[in-house]
Amino acid sequence: MFRDLSRPIETGMPTYPGDPDVTLVPDATHETDGYATSELRTGTHAGTHVDAPRHTLPEGEAIDERDVGRFAFEARLVDCRPLTPREPIAPDALPDPDALDRDVDLLVLRTGWESHWGTERYRDHPYLTAAAAERCRAAGVGVGLDTFGPDPTPTADGKNGGESIGGDEPDGTPAHDALLSDSLPIVENLRGLDGLPNRFRLYAFPLRLHGADGSPVRAVAEWEE
Repeated sequence: MFRDLSRPIETGMPTYPGDPDVTLVPDATHETDGYATSELRTGTHAGTHVDAPRHTLPEGEAIDERDVGRFAFEARLVDCRPLTPREPIAPDALPDPDALDRDVDLLVLRTGWESHWGTERYRDHPYLTAAAAERCRAAGVGVGLDTFGPDPTPTADGKNGGESIGGDEPDGTPAHDALLSDSLPIVENLRGLDGLPNRFRLYAFPLRLHGADGSPVRAVAEWEE
């Protein structure tokens, strides 16, 4: 079985606050030119995408410096629901590292926030605490999420580091830094996680963008019926 877990790339799609807007418009047309081409303008972190270490670490590896095989993951689904807006995800919400199968290299965290895509509430997604990110790092696993990312996203008024239900939100990108400093994968803005099996293969191949800090992907889950 295969399932597409990616967001469509389209004009006006939601983007992380401050990132470039996405446009996909006709360039040549059949009527005028006898063939069709389109112009795409996008940031490297639009839609469903993978982060390279260079995203938050100045000396980190670029997306095209990683072997292509490192974007085929043995994934385990972790259902973190129910969660409330901007709720911190603590280490005890994640599997015990000793209980993980040795071949697992990506935890796909199902927060339920994919249902808020296209609304302001999508910014108010749950996030990983620094301790939870360190637990992933200690286990040698990256994360995939149905949210903008593993750290808090600024609110609509641009504030960050505000009050969450678990206390003060962290400033900066501590979860990103913990994972990317060990070259562990981060796949963001996944969709279609309902009904996935506990274990599956996730393919998230990036564009070969020279020196880039991330790339949109076509994220595809595969599993046996």
